[in-house]
Amino acid sequence: MSDIIETVTRYFTRADGSYLFARWGRPIAPVAFGVEESTVAILKGAIEAVCQLAGHEMAETDPELGSNFMVFFLRDWQELIETPNLDRMIPELGALVERLKAADANQYRLFRFEPDGGIKACFVFIRMDDAMAELPAETICLGQVVQSIVLWSDQAFVGSSPLALTGKDVAILKPEIASVIRAAYDRVMPVSADDPSHALRLAARLQAQH
Repeated sequence: MSDIIETVTRYFTRADGSYLFARWGRPIAPVAFGVEESTVAILKGAIEAVCQLAGHEMAETDPELGSNFMVFFLRDWQELIETPNLDRMIPELGALVERLKAADANQYRLFRFEPDGGIKACFVFIRMDDAMAELPAETICLGQVVQSIVLWSDQAFVGSSPLALTGKDVAILKPEIASVIRAAYDRVMPVSADDPSHALRLAARLQAQH
Protein backbone atom coordinates (compact mmCIF):
# COMPACT_ATOMS: atom_id res chain seq x y z
CA MET A 1 0.00 0.00 0.00
CA SER A 2 2.85 2.41 0.81
CA ASP A 3 4.22 2.00 -2.73
CA ILE A 4 0.83 2.91 -4.20
CA ILE A 5 0.54 5.97 -1.94
CA GLU A 6 4.05 7.10 -2.91
CA THR A 7 3.33 6.70 -6.62
CA VAL A 8 -0.01 8.53 -6.46
CA THR A 9 1.48 11.34 -4.37
CA ARG A 10 4.22 11.81 -6.96
CA TYR A 11 1.65 12.21 -9.76
CA PHE A 12 0.26 15.34 -8.11
CA THR A 13 3.27 16.81 -6.30
CA ARG A 14 4.72 19.73 -8.21
CA ALA A 15 8.36 20.71 -8.64
CA ASP A 16 8.06 23.21 -5.77
CA GLY A 17 6.90 20.42 -3.43
CA SER A 18 3.24 21.49 -3.27
CA TYR A 19 0.42 19.00 -3.76
CA LEU A 20 -2.29 20.02 -6.22
CA PHE A 21 -5.05 18.02 -7.87
CA ALA A 22 -8.02 19.06 -9.99
CA ARG A 23 -10.50 17.34 -12.29
CA TRP A 24 -13.20 18.65 -14.61
CA GLY A 25 -16.41 19.76 -12.96
CA ARG A 26 -18.32 20.45 -16.20
CA PRO A 27 -18.79 18.49 -19.44
CA ILE A 28 -15.89 18.82 -21.90
CA ALA A 29 -16.76 20.74 -25.07
CA PRO A 30 -13.79 20.49 -27.44
CA VAL A 31 -12.67 22.42 -30.51
CA ALA A 32 -9.45 22.09 -32.55
CA PHE A 33 -7.58 24.56 -34.75
CA GLY A 34 -4.94 24.04 -37.40
CA VAL A 35 -5.80 20.49 -38.46
CA GLU A 36 -7.99 18.67 -40.96
CA GLU A 37 -11.44 17.40 -40.05
CA SER A 38 -10.13 13.83 -39.86
CA THR A 39 -7.78 14.79 -37.02
CA VAL A 40 -10.61 16.63 -35.23
CA ALA A 41 -12.57 13.37 -35.34
CA ILE A 42 -9.58 11.50 -33.86
CA LEU A 43 -9.29 14.09 -31.09
CA LYS A 44 -12.98 13.84 -30.22
CA GLY A 45 -12.71 10.05 -30.24
CA ALA A 46 -9.83 10.23 -27.74
CA ILE A 47 -11.80 12.60 -25.48
CA GLU A 48 -14.83 10.33 -25.67
CA ALA A 49 -12.76 7.28 -24.72
CA VAL A 50 -11.08 8.98 -21.75
CA CYS A 51 -14.37 10.52 -20.56
CA GLN A 52 -15.97 7.09 -20.71
CA LEU A 53 -13.12 5.70 -18.60
CA ALA A 54 -13.55 8.52 -16.07
CA GLY A 55 -17.35 8.41 -16.08
CA HIS A 56 -17.36 12.03 -17.22
CA GLU A 57 -19.41 13.77 -19.91
CA MET A 58 -18.72 15.47 -23.22
CA ALA A 59 -20.86 18.21 -24.75
CA GLU A 60 -21.19 19.97 -28.11
CA THR A 61 -20.97 23.38 -26.45
CA ASP A 62 -20.33 24.88 -23.04
CA PRO A 63 -23.16 27.31 -22.06
CA GLU A 64 -20.67 29.82 -20.62
CA LEU A 65 -17.58 29.45 -22.81
CA GLY A 66 -18.80 27.87 -26.04
CA SER A 67 -15.79 25.55 -26.07
CA ASN A 68 -13.81 24.81 -22.93
CA PHE A 69 -11.18 22.43 -24.34
CA MET A 70 -9.27 24.19 -27.12
CA VAL A 71 -6.49 22.40 -28.98
CA PHE A 72 -4.16 24.39 -31.25
CA PHE A 73 -1.86 22.64 -33.73
CA LEU A 74 0.97 24.93 -34.89
CA ARG A 75 4.17 24.96 -36.91
CA ASP A 76 5.67 27.83 -34.93
CA TRP A 77 4.85 29.38 -31.56
CA GLN A 78 4.59 32.81 -33.21
CA GLU A 79 1.31 31.66 -34.77
CA LEU A 80 -0.32 32.01 -31.34
CA ILE A 81 0.41 35.74 -31.32
CA GLU A 82 -1.24 36.02 -34.74
CA THR A 83 -4.39 34.11 -33.68
CA PRO A 84 -7.30 36.61 -33.49
CA ASN A 85 -8.67 37.30 -29.99
CA LEU A 86 -6.55 34.63 -28.30
CA ASP A 87 -4.86 37.31 -26.22
CA ARG A 88 -8.29 38.16 -24.77
CA MET A 89 -8.66 34.62 -23.45
CA ILE A 90 -5.00 34.37 -22.43
CA PRO A 91 -3.80 37.80 -21.24
CA GLU A 92 -0.32 36.42 -20.55
CA LEU A 93 -0.02 35.10 -24.13
CA GLY A 94 2.99 37.21 -25.20
CA ALA A 95 5.13 36.18 -22.22
CA LEU A 96 4.02 32.56 -22.59
CA VAL A 97 5.05 32.43 -26.25
CA GLU A 98 8.50 33.81 -25.40
CA ARG A 99 8.93 31.14 -22.69
CA LEU A 100 7.88 28.36 -25.07
CA LYS A 101 10.30 29.60 -27.72
CA ALA A 102 13.15 29.83 -25.23
CA ALA A 103 12.47 26.28 -23.99
CA ASP A 104 12.13 24.93 -27.56
CA ALA A 105 8.93 23.29 -26.29
CA ASN A 106 6.65 21.28 -28.57
CA GLN A 107 3.61 21.16 -26.28
CA TYR A 108 1.98 23.11 -23.48
CA ARG A 109 -1.27 22.94 -21.52
CA LEU A 110 -2.85 25.91 -19.78
CA PHE A 111 -5.75 25.45 -17.35
CA ARG A 112 -8.45 27.73 -16.01
CA PHE A 113 -10.28 26.84 -12.79
CA GLU A 114 -13.74 27.06 -11.22
CA PRO A 115 -14.26 28.83 -7.85
CA ASP A 116 -14.19 25.37 -6.20
CA GLY A 117 -10.83 24.57 -7.84
CA GLY A 118 -12.16 22.17 -10.48
CA ILE A 119 -11.00 22.50 -14.09
CA LYS A 120 -13.10 25.03 -16.01
CA ALA A 121 -11.16 25.15 -19.29
CA CYS A 122 -7.97 23.86 -20.88
CA PHE A 123 -5.90 25.27 -23.74
CA VAL A 124 -3.61 22.72 -25.41
CA PHE A 125 -0.83 23.96 -27.70
CA ILE A 126 1.04 21.49 -29.90
CA ARG A 127 3.96 22.61 -32.06
CA MET A 128 4.47 20.08 -34.84
CA ASP A 129 8.25 19.83 -34.74
CA ASP A 130 10.12 16.82 -36.16
CA ALA A 131 9.50 14.71 -33.05
CA MET A 132 5.75 15.40 -33.06
CA ALA A 133 5.48 14.93 -36.82
CA GLU A 134 6.74 11.35 -36.46
CA LEU A 135 3.87 10.40 -34.16
CA PRO A 136 0.47 9.18 -35.40
CA ALA A 137 -2.38 11.62 -34.81
CA GLU A 138 -4.03 9.01 -32.56
CA THR A 139 -1.00 8.98 -30.25
CA ILE A 140 -0.74 12.78 -30.06
CA CYS A 141 -4.45 13.22 -29.35
CA LEU A 142 -4.71 10.47 -26.75
CA GLY A 143 -1.57 11.70 -24.98
CA GLN A 144 -2.86 15.26 -24.75
CA VAL A 145 -6.32 14.25 -23.58
CA VAL A 146 -4.91 12.00 -20.86
CA GLN A 147 -2.69 14.86 -19.63
CA SER A 148 -5.67 17.23 -19.62
CA ILE A 149 -8.36 15.08 -17.96
CA VAL A 150 -6.86 15.89 -14.54
CA LEU A 151 -4.28 18.40 -13.37
CA TRP A 152 -1.19 16.21 -13.14
CA SER A 153 2.04 17.43 -11.58
CA ASP A 154 4.43 19.25 -13.90
CA GLN A 155 6.82 16.38 -13.07
CA ALA A 156 4.36 13.49 -13.51
CA PHE A 157 5.45 12.36 -16.97
CA VAL A 158 8.97 13.77 -17.20
CA GLY A 159 10.98 10.93 -18.71
CA SER A 160 7.98 8.61 -19.08
CA SER A 161 4.80 8.71 -21.12
CA PRO A 162 1.30 7.93 -19.80
CA LEU A 163 0.94 5.82 -22.97
CA ALA A 164 2.40 2.45 -23.93
CA LEU A 165 2.96 1.00 -27.39
CA THR A 166 1.36 -2.29 -28.35
CA GLY A 167 3.01 -4.78 -30.69
CA LYS A 168 1.33 -3.05 -33.65
CA ASP A 169 2.82 0.35 -32.69
CA VAL A 170 -0.61 1.49 -31.52
CA ALA A 171 -0.49 3.66 -28.40
CA ILE A 172 -2.75 2.74 -25.49
CA LEU A 173 -3.21 4.26 -22.05
CA LYS A 174 -1.08 2.52 -19.43
CA PRO A 175 -3.36 0.52 -17.10
CA GLU A 176 -1.94 2.16 -13.96
CA ILE A 177 -2.69 5.65 -15.33
CA ALA A 178 -6.19 4.56 -16.35
CA SER A 179 -6.75 3.33 -12.79
CA VAL A 180 -5.70 6.69 -11.31
CA ILE A 181 -8.06 8.58 -13.65
CA ARG A 182 -10.94 6.25 -12.80
CA ALA A 183 -10.30 6.66 -9.06
CA ALA A 184 -9.89 10.44 -9.36
CA TYR A 185 -13.37 10.73 -10.89
CA ASP A 186 -15.03 8.61 -8.20
CA ARG A 187 -18.13 10.60 -7.17
CA VAL A 188 -17.12 10.71 -3.51
CA MET A 189 -13.75 12.28 -4.35
CA PRO A 190 -13.37 16.08 -4.42
CA VAL A 191 -13.00 18.01 -7.70
CA SER A 192 -9.83 19.60 -6.32
CA ALA A 193 -7.38 19.09 -3.47
CA ASP A 194 -4.19 20.68 -2.20
CA ASP A 195 -3.58 18.37 0.76
CA PRO A 196 -1.45 15.20 0.30
CA SER A 197 -4.06 13.23 2.27
CA HIS A 198 -5.99 13.24 -1.02
CA ALA A 199 -3.40 10.77 -2.33
CA LEU A 200 -4.25 8.38 0.53
CA ARG A 201 -7.90 8.37 -0.53
CA LEU A 202 -6.93 7.85 -4.18
CA ALA A 203 -4.62 4.98 -3.23
CA ALA A 204 -7.42 3.30 -1.26
CA ARG A 205 -9.64 3.40 -4.32
CA LEU A 206 -6.86 2.02 -6.50
CA GLN A 207 -6.52 -0.93 -4.13
CA ALA A 208 -10.28 -1.46 -4.24
CA GLN A 209 -10.14 -1.72 -8.06
CA HIS A 210 -7.99 -4.86 -7.81
